[in-house]
Amino acid sequence: MKYKQFAALPFRVEASELSILLITTRRKRRWSVPKGSPMLCKRPHRVAAIEAYEEAGLRGKIGRQALGRFKHSKRKGKRRILCEVALYPLQVKKQHGRFPERGQRKLIWLPASQAARRVHRGKLRRLIESFARVHAKRH
Repeated sequence: MKYKQFAALPFRVEASELSILLITTRRKRRWSVPKGSPMLCKRPHRVAAIEAYEEAGLRGKIGRQALGRFKHSKRKGKRRILCEVALYPLQVKKQHGRFPERGQRKLIWLPASQAARRVHRGKLRRLIESFARVHAKRH
């Protein structure tokens, strides 16, 4: 697959409950995670962290190891492009009220199980469920 993207899986833990932040896509308004295309001189996990700030105002600790990959299609003009998206965990420390894409998307924090049910892509759903299981075993 030629096109790659990098995504953040924003999470936080409050009262021992794991929550995931989802954002809506701009075109179809489906629930997903912040993602973007490669950037010159930036490592994939850094790109995911930058996208999380631009799309949702999030700052935190990004994991260097991808949790897994899922497929996503996007439009470039009239063409549909299939992308492989690597997903990196982002432990959110701060959520800014002002950020570059504010007003273009909806944001929602949900318990991991509900977040998994809301996302459109089956593979992304399974990655969220797997992350929640691993997190529950550790804590």
